[in-house]
Amino acid sequence: MIEVKRVQTGVRIEAALLKVLKGLAAYKNLSLGDLLEGICLHALEGKAPFSRATVVQIAHMKRIYGLTLNAADSHNLLDAPRRSATARIAAGRKR
Repeated sequence: MIEVKRVQTGVRIEAALLKVLKGLAAYKNLSLGDLLEGICLHALEGKAPFSRATVVQIAHMKRIYGLTLNAADSHNLLDAPRRSATARIAAGRKR
C-alpha cells in the first residue's frame, strides 16, 4: 500500500456522466474518488482502465442513465443556461 495525501475538491461534471461513474463505483465496491484516481492514473500512462466485462457493464449503465456523450464530445461541451430559483419553483408548480 502507498500512503498518499488526498484533498477535497469541488468539481463540476456532466450529470449523466456522474450517475454512470457513481454506479460503476458502487458496482466495483469503490468510492467515487478511488474510481476517478484509478481512471486518471491509467489514462496518464496511456492504459485502458477497464476490462472487457467492465466495459459491457458501463455500456449498460450508460443506457440506464441516458449518457450519450463520448470521447469525441469532450472538447465541445457547453454549460446549459441555469434557471433562476423563481423559474425552478414555477416549473415545479406546473407538474
